Amino acid sequence: MQQVVDFVLEIDKLKHVTRKTKPIGLDRHENSAEHSWQIALFAHALAPHADSPVDISRVVTMLLVHDLGEIDTGDTIVFADIDWEAAKRDELTAIRRILGHLPSETAAPLIALWEEFEANESDDARFANALDRAMPALLNLNNQGQSWRENGISYDRVVRRIEAPIRDGCPGLWHYMSARLAEANEKGWFGA
Repeated sequence: MQQVVDFVLEIDKLKHVTRKTKPIGLDRHENSAEHSWQIALFAHALAPHADSPVDISRVVTMLLVHDLGEIDTGDTIVFADIDWEAAKRDELTAIRRILGHLPSETAAPLIALWEEFEANESDDARFANALDRAMPALLNLNNQGQSWRENGISYDRVVRRIEAPIRDGCPGLWHYMSARLAEANEKGWFGA
């Protein structure tokens, strides 16, 4: 029991990880715990639109663990041009430390789901990744491109970073978003 309590108290720190996007209608930035909660519910709502059948329980669990490593590494805006392989290695180290609070028989399947999410090769992982890439863009589309403008993120960079994962994991979502992104570009909601 103590290991589980230690784990749940450790993951409370995810509430302290600030992201670059503001919740709609608020003047503060969202935190990573809010992001994880929102996309977990998004997965339930969007599951009927997945390109292939998905195991929603696995998808939701992936989405709930996928950013836990940010407790140690912090959040990096999805549109950043960085060494993503190095960042993900650091995040895996953090995931192992954080989930290491749990008994190994509980931690191991969660680590495996995190790795599956990162590999992005299963239908479940592709769907989860589509939602993870879509959520910051959806918030930006509903707050006049707030983080795109504040961080100098161009339309081309957004499309380059999110199109393939969203299109591959949920084509209907990409169809919806591509039109909205084009409209946002016409309105000047992107950075230079």
